[in-house]
Amino acid sequence: MSALRTLALMAACVAPLAQAAAPADPAEFPACLAGLKAAAQAKGVSSATYERLTASLAPDLKVLELLDFQPEFKTPIWDYMASLVDEDRIADAQARLAQWQDVLQAVQTRFRVEPAFVVAVWGVESNFGRNFGQRPLLTSLSTLSCYGRRQAYFRGEFFDTLKIIQSGDVAEAQLVGSWAGAFGHTQFMPSTFLRLAVDFDGDGRRDLVGSVPDALGSTANFLTKAGWREGEPWGFEIRLPAGFDASLAGRRNKQALAFWRARGLVKVDGSPLPALEAQAGVLLPAGPNGPAFLVFRNFDAIFSYNAAESYALAIAHLADRIQGGAAFVTPWPTDDAGLSRAERKVLQTLLIARGYEIGTPDGILGDASRAAIKAEQQRLGYPVDGRAGQKLLSALRAAQPNTQ
Repeated sequence: MSALRTLALMAACVAPLAQAAAPADPAEFPACLAGLKAAAQAKGVSSATYERLTASLAPDLKVLELLDFQPEFKTPIWDYMASLVDEDRIADAQARLAQWQDVLQAVQTRFRVEPAFVVAVWGVESNFGRNFGQRPLLTSLSTLSCYGRRQAYFRGEFFDTLKIIQSGDVAEAQLVGSWAGAFGHTQFMPSTFLRLAVDFDGDGRRDLVGSVPDALGSTANFLTKAGWREGEPWGFEIRLPAGFDASLAGRRNKQALAFWRARGLVKVDGSPLPALEAQAGVLLPAGPNGPAFLVFRNFDAIFSYNAAESYALAIAHLADRIQGGAAFVTPWPTDDAGLSRAERKVLQTLLIARGYEIGTPDGILGDASRAAIKAEQQRLGYPVDGRAGQKLLSALRAAQPNTQ
């Protein structure tokens, strides 16, 4: 999932392909870095820091292939939600709520953000610190500063990474993360770190890698600055009336609840909409035939953490589930629902039993897993798209393993 990205990063990732630069030439990299030194110094990076941290850098051109892939935009919503909000993550989050109860209470007292939402971000962003990412930030961001689209944006993140190391908050060796530069327990971009990270454990450093309290406090600070309102709902599932005008939907088209009552909207259990003063918009993540929601200002605060409505819905729903809330009532409009991480491990185990070499089952469907899925889809006469759904899992469960 790579997963915390800012709104500017999302814009970078969905920019038109027509803006793509010419094929990258690694031989140009040293000259590019030399040409960036003055701009880095103008942003507060010392000459000595720049020379020391860039002397041995080499480009990683593989990150350019990832510029145009964001699962929040390309993955069907039912797959996205199934993998992010599953029973394993709910149980894990509940355990973290108990483990870090005192810290989370102190975070809420200071920043006025409920613990469940902070923990939900932690779970989705890094699986509670298990998956920070593996790419050195300096390598990825220097590459993106010299090649590809939106070089100006990534240069800013590159310079900010240098400033983080220079300040002593986080060591260079600890700054590994996503291809785009997000790092730490809750995957802040470097610019977000400099703007919003806090030293919550009081050790004099803002450390989102080695300090869980710093990460939790910084995440709550982010949400507060994004407009979070303690005690208000993010939203809730609703039932649409027959013939609802879908043109009224949209997160930004917020109206008073009286407006929606007049148009026949009720809560998903059929009860009237609550008497709240806040305005809300109708969210239809899978169109009018799927689950529908009324979303409030707090949903927008989550959205600002990673500018994708599917992401915000996953965080919000996970927070509800770890507080004892129920799954969505309305089913997704598909006849082939997505798989949880546990089910993906089962699928990988079945593929291994059929002779595919995909490594240890881990619930992460990488290139080898998707190649095996495509081969089985072709064998079964399914559309060959590499997608793992309930139909494929059921078919492989019912089949005898191939002994070849």
